[in-house]
Amino acid sequence: MRFGICILPQADWPAAAELWRGAEEYGFDHAWTYDHLSWRDLAGERWHATVPTLTAAAMVTERIQLGTFVASPNYRHPVPFAKDIASVDQIAGGRLLLGIGSGGTGWDATVLGEPLLTPLERFERFAEFTEALDGLLRFEDPAAAASDAPGISYEGDWYRAVNARMVGAPAQAPRMPLHVAADGPKAMALAVRLGDGWVTTAGSVDDTEQWWAYAGVLSRRFEDACASAGRDAATVPRTLLLDSSARYALASVDAFEDAVGRAATLGFTDVVAHWPREHGIYAGDRAVLDEVASRLPSLR
Repeated sequence: MRFGICILPQADWPAAAELWRGAEEYGFDHAWTYDHLSWRDLAGERWHATVPTLTAAAMVTERIQLGTFVASPNYRHPVPFAKDIASVDQIAGGRLLLGIGSGGTGWDATVLGEPLLTPLERFERFAEFTEALDGLLRFEDPAAAASDAPGISYEGDWYRAVNARMVGAPAQAPRMPLHVAADGPKAMALAVRLGDGWVTTAGSVDDTEQWWAYAGVLSRRFEDACASAGRDAATVPRTLLLDSSARYALASVDAFEDAVGRAATLGFTDVVAHWPREHGIYAGDRAVLDEVASRLPSLR
């Protein structure tokens, strides 16, 4: 089992630097932040941008992997985003994990004045976004620095690019790992085809037992999708965001260990919990995080 911590981008720098350094010192394998412009009932609070946050986090850490949980096409175009995220990977020395999803229906989906999409439209846009990112981040052209060198072009239903240039490739080859958030069958198939890992929140069911049951359903569904595509599910990282259930995983040490055990039984290879906040959602005691961190080696 590998362990991750999600740090909401709320603290101002340099106070936030202590959180990212702390995640590494605690021994977490990866640390993530949300890729939203604003989020739920925290929309009136401070909320910093994702790419600068991860860039700064890369500068104050050395080992821990850093990621987006998760980026979406709600307000992003694949061309500038690919260059942004490739630059972060360079700065981080090849430690970036790119979590991507179809995007929710909250503020991010309407902030640019666009109409709400149907579930099918959201998937089709996501599929094109993912394919475009995959192509851009893999694009290698030694002559691309020349002013007349061709870049990468495409024209889809949702995005266009004309000779887009990716001078400055990701540090990881052929690109950083894509961790695709998916629950439905079409998105699962996309995750199996283009993803290097699968991510799920298992929904937001209030009943804890029902949530765990659904997490199991999704894990088996992912295994079936891999089998249909001829891919060995055992070779694909499966990440579960623990705190989507009604129970906060870091409410106590026992709660965390119970969640880790359940996730492992269901076939998940990675779990992510949220850094405890002082109040409101994900409110918790830093002492619990201290104790959990001390137990991570024995839980692996």
